[in-house]
Amino acid sequence: MTAYGLAHLRPADTLHEEVFRYLERIQATLDPYGGKFVVHGSPVEVMEGEWPGTLVVIEFPSLDAAREWYDSAAYREILRMRADHIPGDLVLVDGCGPDHDSAALAAVLRAAA
Repeated sequence: MTAYGLAHLRPADTLHEEVFRYLERIQATLDPYGGKFVVHGSPVEVMEGEWPGTLVVIEFPSLDAAREWYDSAAYREILRMRADHIPGDLVLVDGCGPDHDSAALAAVLRAAA
């Protein structure tokens, strides 16, 4: 099942040179794991609540592939280039399949409540 890496990156006062080097190198770390950017720094249109910063969404063929990418030596080598200069949060999550039924999910949640 398709999985995603989602990052909520907060605004930085300035972009450090290491951030540019990170951006230049990240795609090469994704390629062996089938990772591809779906959203990468486009302006967000906040409809509810607050959203300081930008959103990054990376698609992977599976959650295992996403984990393997994040734990890879190649990504670990560049991670600090971003993390030391742009605060943010990163999560990995399974997508829902084409047969996802939100009403059925509601029934399961209702039964568990």
